[in-house]
Amino acid sequence: MLSRFAIILFGFLAIASGQAAYAETELSDPKPGMDNPRKIVLALNTKDEAAVNNLLFNVVNIQKFYGQENVEIAVVGYGAGVRNFLKTDSKVADRIQSLNLYDVQFIACGNTLEAIGRKGDELIDGVDLVQAGLPEIVERQLRGWIYLKP
Repeated sequence: MLSRFAIILFGFLAIASGQAAYAETELSDPKPGMDNPRKIVLALNTKDEAAVNNLLFNVVNIQKFYGQENVEIAVVGYGAGVRNFLKTDSKVADRIQSLNLYDVQFIACGNTLEAIGRKGDELIDGVDLVQAGLPEIVERQLRGWIYLKP
C-alpha cells in the first residue's frame, strides 16, 4: 500500500512533468466489436467551415477510439449542412470523400435539396440521399443508434 506521501509525490511529479493522468473510458457491455459495432449518427446543419471541420475531426476521433471495424458512423446533413455535400459548394469535399473510404456514411436530406433547387446528382460521389434528414436521425435512434450533435 502506498503511503500518503508517495501518492502526493507521484501526483506532484505528474503535474510537474506536464503530463496529465487520464482516466480510461470504461466500455459498456456488450463491448464494441465487428459483430456488435457502436452505431453513431451525427447531425450536420451548418455550413460554417470551422464547425464542419470540428464535426469531421470528431468523426475521426470516434473511429480512432473504437477502431474502424468496431463502429458505424453516419453523418446526416440537412438545412445549411447539405451544402457541405454538394460538389460545387463544399469546402470539405476531399475530407468527406476520404472519410467515406473509411466507411463513414454521409446522408443528404432530399427535402433540403429540393428547397434550394438542387438535385441528387449534384452530391459528392458516395453521399447517400434520403427524403428527409431529421426523420432519418429519428429512425436510426429507434433502431439503437446513438445521436450526437457536436
